[in-house]
Amino acid sequence: MVTELFIAAAALLALVLTAVLIGTAGRPWRLFTDFGGTLRGIRANAWPLGWIAAALVLALGLLFFYFAPPGTRIGPEQPIAFSHRLHAGDKAIDCRFCHPYVERSNHPGLPAVEKCLFCHNYIIANHPEILKEHEYFDSDTPTPWVKVFEIPEHVLFNHQRHLLSGIDCAACHGEVRQMDRLQTRRLKMGFCVECHREKQATLDCWLSCHN
Repeated sequence: MVTELFIAAAALLALVLTAVLIGTAGRPWRLFTDFGGTLRGIRANAWPLGWIAAALVLALGLLFFYFAPPGTRIGPEQPIAFSHRLHAGDKAIDCRFCHPYVERSNHPGLPAVEKCLFCHNYIIANHPEILKEHEYFDSDTPTPWVKVFEIPEHVLFNHQRHLLSGIDCAACHGEVRQMDRLQTRRLKMGFCVECHREKQATLDCWLSCHN
């Protein structure tokens, strides 16, 4: 939302500057030396300024309805249209089936082509998305999954340590059981520090994250 707020602020500033330039006939210092004349200039150009304002309101409205409603907050498109809502939610497949290293490594691991075909050689085997998986398998090409959750390069996040401490996946990743495409999220220091305080975990910089 930071980007959208920045765009909205820039658009409002552009509208104000446009009104000032039109009202002062290109001489913005007149805003202070001849304020009454500036107001008359703005009133004389009320229709053009009105159309500009309406266009900006329409653009900002489109940005709001595209980015703000929860139903449209979807993440990047993946090479295979994988639905977490269907697999983890409706089918109740354990996260560790597809992310097999999450309890014994820093990294959770991503499902290999063979893991997907373990089920889908028999389930909706001729679905167009499954046929894509066969293409990856036949060409010995790993599925090029797109990264969704990001942490800074200088931070080490240990999945094993958190899972074995009883931290639920949803604490960081959100309710993926209700999502088709995962929402992009950049995890920041404040989020981690707040969680560590709540759990009374270590706040030592070296022992926690920067090791």
